[in-house]
Amino acid sequence: MKVGFIGAGRMGRPIVTRLVEAGHDVQVLGRTADKRRELEQLGATAMSETAAAGAHADAVVLFVFSDEQVRQACLDSALLPTMPAGSALVVHTTASPKTIEAIAARAACYGVDVVDAAVSGGPHDIAAGKLTVFVGGADDTVARLRPVLDCYGDPVLHVGPSGTGQKVKLVNNVLFAGHIGLLAESIRLGGRLGVSEPTLLAALPCGSATSRVLNMVAARGSIASFIEVAGEFAGKDVAVARSIAEELGSDLGVLDDVIRVIDTVTDKAGNV
Repeated sequence: MKVGFIGAGRMGRPIVTRLVEAGHDVQVLGRTADKRRELEQLGATAMSETAAAGAHADAVVLFVFSDEQVRQACLDSALLPTMPAGSALVVHTTASPKTIEAIAARAACYGVDVVDAAVSGGPHDIAAGKLTVFVGGADDTVARLRPVLDCYGDPVLHVGPSGTGQKVKLVNNVLFAGHIGLLAESIRLGGRLGVSEPTLLAALPCGSATSRVLNMVAARGSIASFIEVAGEFAGKDVAVARSIAEELGSDLGVLDDVIRVIDTVTDKAGNV
């Protein structure tokens, strides 16, 4: 399959590698000459313009950082008009469902299908072909994209129509942040009881309180160290979730109180 790719950064680059290794013809946006040389070394065809990455592609995969960058790539560029009718756009970036809705409406004018495919995991999961992918889109479109998504995703979960993948990811990340907040508060309780953080992080994974977040924090050595690495990404998604909840006349409820504990840990650690 001919695959266009936009966003070959920390997460996108290993996806490009997996796609090339699977035999797909990958054309990737590289904004600088050095970046294009690096992409060519991976076996991809490097393009200097966003529209060129999508031209003649059966599918275009988008993996930029923010909702704003998604809108710029899809609504403020020539990408969609130059994609062939019958092709599909895959949005891996965590974005607002309203952004996906706007892109899908614009894409329909050109005969382009859109699926939102928010992910959970990191570069090491991609390298192992074990990235979790929450996919929202029409049944036939998702089925058509399986040869691409299965290159690096396992499980690839079709969770509903367009926009649902983003909603599931936002709930996932709010709960993830809630787990971090609960753990931070628990470690604070331990400190008040005279039990050190290293002791707790060594003991708790062996008890009924264990969780994936607890194991990840224990591997980093401290809650502050883990937040330093993961806080920016989780915080971005929580901000999107808060915004969407407000648009719907709601909020995050008790989860918001738990998540705010992270801010206290962040301030004490001197992180922003």
